[in-house]
Amino acid sequence: MLEDFIMTLKKTFSWLTTILPQGIKLAIIVVAVSIFFCILGLFFLDNIFMPLSSICLVLAFFILFFFRNPDRTAQFSENEITAPADGTILSIKTEEDPNTIVIRMFLSIFNVHVQRAPFSGEVSEIKYTKGSFLFANNPNADKNERNLIAFNTNKGQIAIEQITGAIARRIECWVEKGQRVDIGQRVGFIRFGSQVALYLPKDKVTLTVKEGQCVQGGLTVMGLWR
Repeated sequence: MLEDFIMTLKKTFSWLTTILPQGIKLAIIVVAVSIFFCILGLFFLDNIFMPLSSICLVLAFFILFFFRNPDRTAQFSENEITAPADGTILSIKTEEDPNTIVIRMFLSIFNVHVQRAPFSGEVSEIKYTKGSFLFANNPNADKNERNLIAFNTNKGQIAIEQITGAIARRIECWVEKGQRVDIGQRVGFIRFGSQVALYLPKDKVTLTVKEGQCVQGGLTVMGLWR
């Protein structure tokens, strides 16, 4: 029974071993603020500081949870295209280019915010665009600050777009133009609520997902090359 309990704890808190360094640094700062409030409360005997200290501790825990970066290994066939991020599919449609299918995914603050390569290939373009900061589930969030990463593959060209939300507005791109990437490889990170778009050639791909579906980056198959 004790062994089962220990195993359950390991599974529940295993994400603590995957936290990104920048998340750890931020959490340490918040914990330091919490300790500062605690000292003020003990020194001045003022009840207001202890609740503030507790709030900071909760915030530090959330920051650690948000910056988790789990290892994911999955085997894919040569025709499978994987999800570039965790989240819920908002829409699947053509937009400005009638030959390109755009799959938009909403990432809540509880999702993993690491982006992954949807297919093996070479980074052909990285394009950062300034924009607004609407909530990531807003229909007009495609005009938010964003970063496009395009890939040349042996099947065709595809792209993902990292789009900021309204709370925190920071996009991290972990790849460079000309870099070779493998399917499921980490390519970037967006902080605190965001949207990710996947661009696929309409006449070359058969989709295997639908609107409203929850997907996982590097695990869920989004479509098949024809």
